[in-house]
Amino acid sequence: VKGVIPFYEPGLDRLVLKNVEEKRLSFTTSLAEGMKDADVVFIAVQTPMSESGEADLKYVMKVGEEIGELLDDYKVIVTKSTVPVGTNAELKKVIGAKLKNGVAFDMASNPEFLREGSSIEDFMRPDRVVIGVDSERAEELMREIYRPLYLSDTPMVRTGIETAELVKYASNSFLAVKISFINEIAKLAEAVGADVFDVAKAMGLDKRIGSKFLHPGLGFGGSCLPKDTNAIVHIAQEAGSDMSIVRSAIQVNRDIPQRAVAKAERLVGDLAGRKVALLGLAFKPNTDDIRSAASLELVKLLEARGCKLAVHDPAAMENFKLLHPDLNYCQSPYEACEGADLTILVTEWNQYRQLDFNWLSGAMAGKAFLDCRNVYDRPHLEKFGFKYDCFGRADHSSPA
Repeated sequence: VKGVIPFYEPGLDRLVLKNVEEKRLSFTTSLAEGMKDADVVFIAVQTPMSESGEADLKYVMKVGEEIGELLDDYKVIVTKSTVPVGTNAELKKVIGAKLKNGVAFDMASNPEFLREGSSIEDFMRPDRVVIGVDSERAEELMREIYRPLYLSDTPMVRTGIETAELVKYASNSFLAVKISFINEIAKLAEAVGADVFDVAKAMGLDKRIGSKFLHPGLGFGGSCLPKDTNAIVHIAQEAGSDMSIVRSAIQVNRDIPQRAVAKAERLVGDLAGRKVALLGLAFKPNTDDIRSAASLELVKLLEARGCKLAVHDPAAMENFKLLHPDLNYCQSPYEACEGADLTILVTEWNQYRQLDFNWLSGAMAGKAFLDCRNVYDRPHLEKFGFKYDCFGRADHSSPA
């Protein structure tokens, strides 16, 4: 094992190597070998969104068939993947149909709540651990796995399997609604001359609301929130219910890149032939994940308007090249900004938080800066002669 992680997650390479060296962690491509001495088998395959919006369970069911064929003693089969309500019941049938003997097994739902870029911290110090089981034997084994977390008084929520399946979708959908809500407030703040940052701060001090996820900008992306919001809408439709609040949150999020492009046009006028620098491609900092990233739609919209794009991201450029090989990929944010008519800050990486605007003011062809993550403030950039816009603050700048 070389310890080379095929994706960017801070600290994971060191953690993997440490546990391999101490013989607590091993890897195999053989499911039979992996299951041989296991008491618990976790299913953590992808559940991508299908064209209709529902979760595609073909990978989950395929591994379920393989587990059924190999099962020769009691084990707990745990779904870690995010799956719709009822999946464990269906998976139990799939596994049972492949058994070659009458060996007993239990199902469990143990949803994960890890944030990309902070997954190690989230795993070691989780807000809660949800254990969905329907037998005492399965619960005992699951609690044994998480016993070290008792030292930090991590809450353990023991519930039924269907409830645990729904917890993940409900949690992610609520976060998405919160993000879309503050983006709606940001849009209103711009229209009435208010400051969304002060609004969000005052709201967040209310303990019933809390400050997390009240950050206006380009909305939500990544592998979870877009997929899970669409999935819960589909689950509700199948159950004869409705998720009108979640559907509205999805639509608000979908419209944000168009708002960003409209802001860009207000800053520099017609975008045709303009050089635009994009700083950040990943959907959030500390990851190379571009799934459902706002940058994808921004590039599409800006190219349609005839822009010449120069882009930079500390981690995500190789992934982005697979979809957009012809963009001008730069080795630094300053290379991307040189000669640009407009710079758009897309992802709030730390290295973009202290840009040298004195240098940029001389190197850029036009002094326009669109701050889609609200990292800077208008007075600071106006000192260097920049026209500036962000999300959630009315334009009180002096005429350019």
